[in-house]
Amino acid sequence: MRPGEGTWTTSRWLTAGVSGALLILLVLSALVVAFFRHAGAVTDQLVDRSSPSLIEAVRLEVALVDQETGTRGYALSGQTSFLQPYAQGLAQQEDAVARLRALSSGDRTASADLDLVLARAARWRTDVAGPIAAGPPGAPMPTSVSRPDKGKAEFDSLRAALRTQQQHLEERRAAARSDLRHTRSARNAIFSAIAVAFVALAVLVFLALRRGVNRPLERLAWQARAVAGGDFDQRIDVGGPADMRALARDVEDMRGRLVRELAASKAAREAMDARAADLARSNAELEQFAYVASHDLQEPLRKIASFCQLLQRRYADGLDERAGQYIGYAVDGAVRMQALINDLLAFSRVGRVHNDHALVDLDQVWDATESALGVGIAESGAVLTHDPLPTVAGDRTQLGMLLQNLISNALKFRAEDRSPRIDLSCERDGDLWRFSFTDNGIGIEPEFTERVFVIFQRLHNRESYPGNGIGLAMCKKVVEFHGGTIGIDPDYTGGTRITFTLAAALPQGPDPDPVPAVT
Repeated sequence: MRPGEGTWTTSRWLTAGVSGALLILLVLSALVVAFFRHAGAVTDQLVDRSSPSLIEAVRLEVALVDQETGTRGYALSGQTSFLQPYAQGLAQQEDAVARLRALSSGDRTASADLDLVLARAARWRTDVAGPIAAGPPGAPMPTSVSRPDKGKAEFDSLRAALRTQQQHLEERRAAARSDLRHTRSARNAIFSAIAVAFVALAVLVFLALRRGVNRPLERLAWQARAVAGGDFDQRIDVGGPADMRALARDVEDMRGRLVRELAASKAAREAMDARAADLARSNAELEQFAYVASHDLQEPLRKIASFCQLLQRRYADGLDERAGQYIGYAVDGAVRMQALINDLLAFSRVGRVHNDHALVDLDQVWDATESALGVGIAESGAVLTHDPLPTVAGDRTQLGMLLQNLISNALKFRAEDRSPRIDLSCERDGDLWRFSFTDNGIGIEPEFTERVFVIFQRLHNRESYPGNGIGLAMCKKVVEFHGGTIGIDPDYTGGTRITFTLAAALPQGPDPDPVPAVT
């Protein structure tokens, strides 16, 4: 572990960072809530109490002035029309007082100011306004009734109480306005602090991610690209959170495994190249063996058979029956050896001699095969049928060998109590053609369905059915060389049904060079 590296993972760092950010945001949110609550209270005080109280105090003053004006006019003129402002002033006074009572609830100073105004207004009304309003209309009031000096003094006292009340209300409103200005300043400070906090958080998050995540990831990506570019000696080693280091260790383990796999692959490729060279040399030897088998080995066998037959003809009179039987055995063995060598050579040539893939019309191949086996077909009375055969991808010679061996086998292993009937059907299955070769011969027991495809494996003795047991092995090799499969249908009764597949089209693109099998 590098110095300064702990055991915290990226998730843990993110959780701690998010938790810290949320805590800061909660504190700021609490400040914002407190600010809005205080701002609401200040606004309510200014809008809902201070300003309306001042307005109602002015209305109260106006109502009292209307009363004083009305009573003074009535006292001077005796006309009742001057009492109308007095009555309206009384009504307006009651309304203003009621609203002021409600607005000053809980405010002792405002309530005391209102009580003082009402007390002085009541005294003025009792001493001055009431007697004047109760006087008879029609003539000016005598000075003894109107008492102008006393009325002026008492109304001035009332005006002083009103000014005091309004002054106190003005001071309240001014204080509320000052509080509102301070609240606005506090609001600006809080929102500035929030903005600074957000910027600081953003910077911290950026720096933390840059140092703890981005840089280790960039280094890991650079090292991984170096490895992907072929520098397998580049070690994967990065710092950062614990999970980032764990990821780097995993990638390093993968690099180490790739290095080991590449070394093993290189060794395997070298071994394969050596084996391919050995295989090529073996195939060359096989070619030489094929030449020797087809020429040098068969020539002595032909001589043995010829000389044995010559001995039998020339010295037939001097040989007893047992000697003639021995000579027959020698001739038969030589002929069988020649047949085995020829069959073995034909089997080894599959995929090695004839390997010219092209599109092959199986209808033409069937007709050519039927013509070549015409004598055997005529002697056995066989009836051959087939579906319209498709064009497939393969080697014409080998596909001819496939059909020839299938038909020859069906003719050879025919039932004695019925004429052979041979049919070849086909159907398309994606990129393949599926074929079913059916005859009505003696059939194959289910336990032998795999054995019949093994070279030189026979199910019957040579006296009953001649041959070397190579026909179906040859068919299997041809089909598998063409990328198909072949098998016996175990559910079919009344003869034998052999199914096989062939490709419908030539493969796209260049094929890898086939490695011939050593047989």
